[in-house]
Amino acid sequence: MPGKQQDFKHVSYLWDEKKAAALEGDEVGLLIYRSNLLGADLRLTNYGGGNTSCKTMAKDPLTGRQTEVMWVKGSGGDLGTLKRNGLAALYLDRLRSLEQVYGGLATEDKMVELFNYCIFDLSSRAPSIDTPLHAFLPFAHIDHLHPDAAIAIAAAKEGKAITDKLFGGAIGWVDWQRPGFDLGLKLRKCLESNPGIRGIMLGSHGLFTWGNTAYESYLNTLEVVERCAQYLEDHIGQRKPVFGGSKGQPLPKKERLSRAASLAPLLRGYCSSHTRMIGHFSDDERVLEFIGSRDLTRLAPMGTSCPDHFLRTKISPMVLDLSPAEDLKDTAGIRAKLAPQFESYRRLYARYYESCKHPDSPPMRDPNPVVILYPGIGMFTFAKDKQTARVAAEFYINAINVMKGAEAISSYTSLPRQEAFNIEYWLLEEAKLQRMPKPRPLSGRVALITGSAGGIGKAIAKRFVDEGACVIINDNDGKRLAVASQEFQQHYGKDAFIAEVLDVTEADTIRNTCRAASLAFGGMDIVVNCAGLSISKPIEEHTEQDWDLLYDVLVKGQFLVTQAGVEIMRQQAIGGDILNIVSKNALVSGPNNAAYGSAKAAQLHLSRLNAAELGADKIRVNTVNPDAVISDSKIWEGAWAEGRAKAYGVKVEDLPAYYAKRTLLNEIILPEDIANACFAFVGGLLHKSTGNVLNVDGGVAMAFVR
Repeated sequence: MPGKQQDFKHVSYLWDEKKAAALEGDEVGLLIYRSNLLGADLRLTNYGGGNTSCKTMAKDPLTGRQTEVMWVKGSGGDLGTLKRNGLAALYLDRLRSLEQVYGGLATEDKMVELFNYCIFDLSSRAPSIDTPLHAFLPFAHIDHLHPDAAIAIAAAKEGKAITDKLFGGAIGWVDWQRPGFDLGLKLRKCLESNPGIRGIMLGSHGLFTWGNTAYESYLNTLEVVERCAQYLEDHIGQRKPVFGGSKGQPLPKKERLSRAASLAPLLRGYCSSHTRMIGHFSDDERVLEFIGSRDLTRLAPMGTSCPDHFLRTKISPMVLDLSPAEDLKDTAGIRAKLAPQFESYRRLYARYYESCKHPDSPPMRDPNPVVILYPGIGMFTFAKDKQTARVAAEFYINAINVMKGAEAISSYTSLPRQEAFNIEYWLLEEAKLQRMPKPRPLSGRVALITGSAGGIGKAIAKRFVDEGACVIINDNDGKRLAVASQEFQQHYGKDAFIAEVLDVTEADTIRNTCRAASLAFGGMDIVVNCAGLSISKPIEEHTEQDWDLLYDVLVKGQFLVTQAGVEIMRQQAIGGDILNIVSKNALVSGPNNAAYGSAKAAQLHLSRLNAAELGADKIRVNTVNPDAVISDSKIWEGAWAEGRAKAYGVKVEDLPAYYAKRTLLNEIILPEDIANACFAFVGGLLHKSTGNVLNVDGGVAMAFVR
């Protein structure tokens, strides 16, 4: 049983005796508990990185006899969120017997196929390539992690000697080798040659630690990593200035963010030349220290060491040759500077591929950078979705930590290019990529939907997220927006959306929201003008204030938001969509509706004008005309509903049925129906359509366009 809580400075001791006691006797449950604790501390391992295992006795369903089973994190899982269904369970004796048929390094990939003959639990996750690394070590519980502090030592030129001196021989060393069956045998040999050691350092890769119980393994892991981290802290800045010293100070925070937001759409456009990408920006102090250092130009091109790092960040980042004070308003001038830099990076990546490829290597993947460093400003990362872009940033910060630590105690060494290529274009890695679900229709797209805290706007935002988009939800009502934000957080998580207060009549709030979108996602692909209000009065009762309010929100608001969205889309130069939620009233003359109906008509014609103007930019502009969408709509609260009911001589509560009966299809129109129409325009099937009007009103003959 664990004793008192240990005191750690560099890692978090999270073991809870009561929670662990509730799992006593359930070794697999304790494995999951330990894994979740390790994954909760990013100083111990990265998202999706590392693996853990335990060995237990279980009843063989075929023979009824007790047999030893190894439970290990399966392929593609994450320790912090690991559950039982994320584990692979294998007969240990069968797994070890594969040594008899192992034919050496040339047969490594074939061995992975043989793991399937060792499966004990038929509901197992696919075993990962690291499975034999756990199998050939005899310990009941094993942790294989990628802590920055340990990798810094593992990636140091004198890493082996430092490890031996730091731990007095209690931690073994195995030189870099790609994970696989042979590496598992080498771990066993290291243990046999160094009996009594408490762990093994893998050169340029990571750390193996173990124990006879889940707690022993957990505590051993923390103690080893703590010792590595303290050693680095004691040496950082002692031998030489960190990263060779500062070359220049970053700009002030506010200016950094402003400039990053201005540049992000341009970078996103270049990075999306192969596949449309989502961006992420970080000005973490560790990033600023690295990109402002004298050693940046030496260390950045070297690339990362740990496979977990470069698989998510590419072999090396792109360092922008731009001054922090560059005139970013001069788009043409910036393009003239960026274009050759991107071409140069793509050529370098192509040469890396051509010089390292094998006859059976997969085709070259996207040659654009994942990580872009802008000295004085920060780090941009681009990937197929927001989570992947954010995680890439986290991994590159891990790589910065490793370089910092290695340089403090020795000198940093990265993997040779060929070894890196053999990991990046490994056929097993390619097979894993091919097994991933196909992208959803709006993957890689960013959408701003005005008035999206409720009603039609929220329905559109939800539909777009369901189809893979990142969205900017917004409203001029902060309280309503907070409720919607909480709902999106619970249903979709933090990477699917941001929430911003936006008043379409206030240009400043529009600009602020666009800047937030560029910082969060790199830019914008879809603008849906949905914010609106309605006033229904006879002409003699309409006030000038009523008229101005309707035209400000509906017409001016649509114009201002479109203008801001188009500016970003033009910077990206990858096209886009403008969708305007107008109304049947743009085409139909109804009673008590002079200001609202004429404003809607102005919205419709403005859509036509924008479509005619923006076609050359591959920006499509289309209109959806709803009618009588009452559910969850602020428009139908209070006076508007009363005014329409009075105009038609019915009770307010009878309005939905009244509107349905006057349609050709006798249907009540819901917010989701409008969302479906919007998706039809942007989902890919209508990418050659612009200037169109789609009525979603159940069929109102007077509103037919032709």
